[in-house]
Amino acid sequence: MNSVVMRTSDRCERNAAARRLRDSDSAPAPARLRKIIHVDMDAFFASVEQRDNPELRGKPVAVGGSRERGVVAAASYEARQFGVRSAMPSILAKLKCPDLVFVKPRFEISKAISQHMRAIFAEYTPLIEPLSLDEAYLDVTDNLKNMTVAREIAEDIRAKIRAATDLTASAGVSYNKFLAKLASDHRKADGLFVITPRMGPGFVETLPVRKFHGVGPATAAKMNRLGIATGLDLKERSLAFLQHQFGKSGSYYYSIARGIDERSVRADRVRKSVGAENTFFTDLFTFDSAREALQPLLEKVWRHCESAGTRGRTVTLKVKYADFQQITRSRTGDAPIVPRADLERQSLDLLAHVFPVEKGVRLLGVSLSSLEARNTGKKPQSSFAL
Repeated sequence: MNSVVMRTSDRCERNAAARRLRDSDSAPAPARLRKIIHVDMDAFFASVEQRDNPELRGKPVAVGGSRERGVVAAASYEARQFGVRSAMPSILAKLKCPDLVFVKPRFEISKAISQHMRAIFAEYTPLIEPLSLDEAYLDVTDNLKNMTVAREIAEDIRAKIRAATDLTASAGVSYNKFLAKLASDHRKADGLFVITPRMGPGFVETLPVRKFHGVGPATAAKMNRLGIATGLDLKERSLAFLQHQFGKSGSYYYSIARGIDERSVRADRVRKSVGAENTFFTDLFTFDSAREALQPLLEKVWRHCESAGTRGRTVTLKVKYADFQQITRSRTGDAPIVPRADLERQSLDLLAHVFPVEKGVRLLGVSLSSLEARNTGKKPQSSFAL
């Protein structure tokens, strides 16, 4: 299944952390282990609609799109049981789930709920790194309540979120960001899971690589072709082998296979660009097929800009061919791109200059950069800034 992947500054940070990794089977333990919590709301946008409309509760719900066109922005757990996922074309989602109910997104409501979450997080720590409106890392090693057990902090946060919003959140607790993210996914929905330093390496070994944050469907498929199906398989490969097969990301994969992640929780992180890309299992050869494939990416980028209240002046198209040659084409305007139709028009114009092609297209991506807060002309701050 194709998958849309958001591109953020995490990738650069991930590569920087990997470069610091020594070529050994294990790294020396830091003098003081960190306590990291990853909080992730459960089916956030769809759950908001089910909360506010009792008739939708227990039913398969898709936020965004329509019966005939568009893409799914978010899906309820009831819809996910039928295979409906975000960024899926609406027509395909309807085929998978004939009883699927489509509702329009209400970003202002979601942003207001996110503000409740921000206030709750800030009661415990100033070290909050948002990933989206409904997801964040917290470093509670030194916290404002002087609590010594991170699990108890996570339990408090989940309880307060439920009380304030009538929604559920899952949380993962561990000694680094990679493992905290795995932990929050492990007990969804409405769950809490802790990965201790003693558990970490063994926990990673048992998981399929497709569950690793930072390993997308195309990379997981390539790993499987190389005989790498689990964390243990990945751990058995040398650093040189992984770097040869996956370039700079190889060092990151070598690291996480050992439960090592040196990235810090960055409270001051500012997103400078937002983008989406998709690797196709079947190469594209025509402009029409590429134009259709670009639509979910445009929807994902624009949805983020709407939810974050940002606009960008530079649109960039990324194309990777079947032989892995990669090109980018960009265009920068004097003013932020508004409305969505302008983003689509400029992206398709860039795409048109790529065709006709002599070799198939295996990946397309689109991004917006030079981001500004909408109507202010100022650079955007973290979406969880207080």
